[in-house]
Amino acid sequence: MATATVNGQRLYCEDRGTGAPILCIHGSASSARVWEPAAVRLARLGRVISYDRRGYSRSRRREPLVSTTVAEHAADAAALLDELGAAPAVVIGRSYGGQVALELALRHPRHVRALVLLEGVPESLDAEGAAWADDLRSRALAAGDRSPAAAVEALMRGVLGDDGWDGLPEDARRTFLENGPAMLADLRGHDYLDIDADALAGIDEPALLVAAVDSHPAFRRVNERAAALMPAARTALVDGGHMIDPADAVVLEFVREVVGTP
Repeated sequence: MATATVNGQRLYCEDRGTGAPILCIHGSASSARVWEPAAVRLARLGRVISYDRRGYSRSRRREPLVSTTVAEHAADAAALLDELGAAPAVVIGRSYGGQVALELALRHPRHVRALVLLEGVPESLDAEGAAWADDLRSRALAAGDRSPAAAVEALMRGVLGDDGWDGLPEDARRTFLENGPAMLADLRGHDYLDIDADALAGIDEPALLVAAVDSHPAFRRVNERAAALMPAARTALVDGGHMIDPADAVVLEFVREVVGTP
């Protein structure tokens, strides 16, 4: 465990294993804590770097934390990889973290060896999905007028469903609730509602786009549309809901293929 100061931000990070770098980027209200079991398994394949994004958990939260953008998070990820001498990396992003990973590939392509997006393709590629995501964001922001924790619960119940949220381990749910201020900052600064098809077509690194059978159907549709645009992308469907395991068997197989680990 360590901290790295990049772009004026002190980020908490964990560095496990050796070999090809694998960068893990968590989603809304989450933390590297939630990725720990997966990071241990991924570390059998390479050097795994997981970190808390700016404003989250053990990374310094500057007050007042008003808004943060996907572009800022991508710049932090690029600078972190530079600081650790870990570029290019296989970048695994879940949900909002997948959008950060995409932005990293678009703006900082030399930092990316391959992409794994766990329901992380922007919903803007699908009209129904975009409307659903916009409504969910609006409801979470409105709940944030009561408290950051209320915003987290509104967003998570919308994405995971009541059973998914209530079924989370207590420590994971506590982590999410504590990260309400950072999640609200991401929602306020959201700058990735649209994505250019030509830009997606320019991402030629190997990519695995994963969706879950119990999630909103828009996640599957946007994955299929993105894969049709990205020259070296393919899709996969796994059991369960939105909290896709970053060390699911299909992800491990893809990473092995990319890094050449037996």
